[in-house]
Amino acid sequence: MSHAPDRARGRLPGNLVLSNVERGIQAARMGLVVNLVLVAVKLVAGIAGHAYALIADAIESSMDLFSSVVVWAGLRITTKPADEEYPYGYGKAEAVATAIVALMLLGAALGISVAAIGEIRTPHHAPAAWTLAVLAVVVVVKEILSRKVLDVGEETGSTAVKADAWHHRSDALTSIAAFIGISIALWGGEGWEAADDWAALVAALIIATNGVILLRTALRDLMDRMPAELGASQVGFVARSVDGVQAIEKLRVRRLGTEYYLDLHVQTDPLMPLRDAHILSGKVKGAIRAAFPNVSGVLIHMEPFETDLELPPEPSLQPPANAG
Repeated sequence: MSHAPDRARGRLPGNLVLSNVERGIQAARMGLVVNLVLVAVKLVAGIAGHAYALIADAIESSMDLFSSVVVWAGLRITTKPADEEYPYGYGKAEAVATAIVALMLLGAALGISVAAIGEIRTPHHAPAAWTLAVLAVVVVVKEILSRKVLDVGEETGSTAVKADAWHHRSDALTSIAAFIGISIALWGGEGWEAADDWAALVAALIIATNGVILLRTALRDLMDRMPAELGASQVGFVARSVDGVQAIEKLRVRRLGTEYYLDLHVQTDPLMPLRDAHILSGKVKGAIRAAFPNVSGVLIHMEPFETDLELPPEPSLQPPANAG
């Protein structure tokens, strides 16, 4: 006996999911507007102030523009309802958006590195001192933006929004590196003009590191890795607490966007009537959904509990983090 996933049965907690998606889209919009202004400011200041680190920073910020658009589009796609072709919905679009943002970060790091090496090998003017003031403002603005977007990502559980937040933070880090590089160039005087270019290389390394981390996260979601934040022990504790459940096994969890889908085998009295077993499976599903609001689909397979059979051990149980 099994219960079909809730999405297919029309019982998806749509308001919760839609609210999370809308918050993510609003965060992407905010990042889009802020980055549009910062790209223009940093590019003009970098060219006028002979600061390649600032120009590299502007390039990285332009990647932020595209990443915000990608996240926005990815979250929009996740709101599409499930259909016959995609019975589990379009939640994977968020992981795809995260992967695209990560690849954009890696591409930006490569481009900045190549250009910075070229600048190091070419004699040029020292950066203008006033560019430091521009960078100081940029660092403050980007760190504030990063924290706001990251808060939304943590609250909604959206990996794409978190990726966008880290993209903003990498922009702040490149600005800090540029600030240090330009400061060294100004303090060192003649012969130290390339310090801001070396700073751009350091910034590229930071960007590449963030890109690798985000890409690994996206690939794990695309390959249905067991999500650490919704472990078998916590789900098992909730299911096992339902009267009539004697054992659980074969618990699988997959993540689609901000939602989770569970496959669970529940063992109960082998003499229990079919209708009662059906009702019990509904109770287990309700308990799991109450403990984990982001669980949108629960597929339960009812099995007889046989004491004389050698069964695989149950997963270690522990209460969920939000349990009283």
